[in-house]
Amino acid sequence: MTNVIHISRREREKACVVALHCSLGSGRQWKTLADELGREHPFFAPDISGYGTNSYCAVDLPLTLAEEVRCLNGQLNDAEGPIHLVGHSYGGAIAFKIATCSAFAHRLRSLTLIEPVLPTLLCESDADRRLHARFAQVARDVSEDIWNGSALEAIDMFIEFWNGSGPQDPLPASVRQRMVERADKLAFDFTAAFAEENVATAAASLRVPTLLFSGGLSPFVTQRIVQRLGAIMDGAEIRHLPAAGHMLPLTHALSVNSAIAQHIARADDLAGVPLAGEAAPAEAVTLAEG
Repeated sequence: MTNVIHISRREREKACVVALHCSLGSGRQWKTLADELGREHPFFAPDISGYGTNSYCAVDLPLTLAEEVRCLNGQLNDAEGPIHLVGHSYGGAIAFKIATCSAFAHRLRSLTLIEPVLPTLLCESDADRRLHARFAQVARDVSEDIWNGSALEAIDMFIEFWNGSGPQDPLPASVRQRMVERADKLAFDFTAAFAEENVATAAASLRVPTLLFSGGLSPFVTQRIVQRLGAIMDGAEIRHLPAAGHMLPLTHALSVNSAIAQHIARADDLAGVPLAGEAAPAEAVTLAEG
């Protein structure tokens, strides 16, 4: 199901913002971003397969990022015209796949990735391979607990890892219970993330304004992924928040949302600038109803 911010006919002419949430989350994660951008852009925050109101059968869950994108095709088709794409964590990995290898890639006007889970990017050096191996072991341990019916243990291990060096504050019981109910999907998310190949090549091919975020209290594996993407992507901007953890879109929403809004505004401005040798675009005409 897609969460849509309804807007006026005039505003609908502008590029859409599509925001993809993290594992165990839902489109509701992006409410504050929608509040900030919804007045200027149509805003879509779809629930990724297996989460939120997006019901699923375990035998049909995606095993690759390409399959995740196919599951979102209907919602992405609702986003008419150019797209500003935002993704966090596993949603960031899906956003990367959309931007680099999908039928929607040519419609991207900007890309924002917040600690995307793209671990195979870390297979090119000894130091990075150690990070990859540690994360792969976490994925195996969490998945094994899930398959053995120990969802509570799997969720606790998952949360402990993503807390990184941040505070180990206990989750409210209701939030933890919702995570346990969706725990099965985690094993599929890990499988899809580790199945993605040629990430560096795909990243180097991107030619869209890109904003990257990382938090200083996050697991170093995702901090390193952001560093590597920033080094590979031509002209990418990196925002590092030393006091933030992996859930920075929620814990540091004011700073993150403001930077995303500025990034989107700059990309919209660039889209209106003709390239050398091109004529300036004709003034848009708003059709009156009736």
